[in-house]
Amino acid sequence: MFYAIDILGTIAFAISGVLVAINKKMDLFGILIIGFVTAVGGGTLRDLLIGNAPVSWMKDITFTYVIIASAVFAILFRSKINYLRTSLFLFDTIGIGLYTLVGIEKGLNAELHPIICIALGTITASFGGVIRDILCNEIPVIFRKEIYATACILGGITYFLLSELPIKNNIVFIIAGVVVIVVRLLAVKFKIALPTVYKE
Repeated sequence: MFYAIDILGTIAFAISGVLVAINKKMDLFGILIIGFVTAVGGGTLRDLLIGNAPVSWMKDITFTYVIIASAVFAILFRSKINYLRTSLFLFDTIGIGLYTLVGIEKGLNAELHPIICIALGTITASFGGVIRDILCNEIPVIFRKEIYATACILGGITYFLLSELPIKNNIVFIIAGVVVIVVRLLAVKFKIALPTVYKE
């Protein structure tokens, strides 16, 4: 199940990276690189932090094939995606929901404290997008007022709260992932944001 989630998250983030690169009018090589770092950036940092080397995508060539295929798909069907901004948001949101679960699972396998597992989930979900935005000369979404990393944290908390109940583990992970996605969607729809400290 978690391998499938990892693959789906890779697809979602690769496509979101490709859409950003297309918006930035990059060439094919730039598009592929942005798609690649978006898909594996967070997972690479997570694996390095927990001492898992070589990192996951280097040990399984399937991830490279999936990223390339996702990039080609997004490039070929870009004209069919009428609203690139909306599509980018949806793929990015699905990606953070899926990758939060992957990071938590990695933390659990490493027998880490729940707080650290939630942090790993947030890093896995967020930092591919951070690298993508930096390379594309944008302020990373995670550092803006938008609810982004907070959604990952809430999903992680939901997981550990539900894991104390007599619910199957797979169901707990699904609910936690849905929480991340729904919180992000509702925050954007109703313009819910974290407070800032600067003066207008």
